[in-house]
Amino acid sequence: MTDTLRWQKSTYSDGGEGNTCVELAASPCGMHLRESDEPETALTATPTAMSHLLHAIRLDFSRRT
Repeated sequence: MTDTLRWQKSTYSDGGEGNTCVELAASPCGMHLRESDEPETALTATPTAMSHLLHAIRLDFSRRT
């Protein structure tokens, strides 16, 4: 299933074609999150749950910098 999704790279990625980024895709069954270097492994959640997860990650990241 992860091959048929339209993946979008994070704006925080280095912008190159390398595998150092996080990608997000939407489908009728939810939102999907994966790392570029492990494309066969993806986390799937409802849009609300994914939003909460991403918000928590951003909050934690901002506290560390």
